[in-house]
Amino acid sequence: MELSQFGRVLVLVGAVILFLGLLLVVAERVPLIGRLPGDITVRGDGWTVYAPLATSIVLSVLLTLVLSVVAWVRR
Repeated sequence: MELSQFGRVLVLVGAVILFLGLLLVVAERVPLIGRLPGDITVRGDGWTVYAPLATSIVLSVLLTLVLSVVAWVRR
């Protein structure tokens, strides 16, 4: 791999990490994300286990729809 290609890959990875970080910062302000019926939270003495099952399903369906529309438009 050439040095310029490696630099582009690093910039792309950095942009993805930046996007994910901003998404995590804004995620607390989005209503219902992480608080849907079906999201499981188990708390004990000094520990918490959180399994966002319903949220994961909803986000998966939305992402599938968006990517399907993008693929359909690009044809």
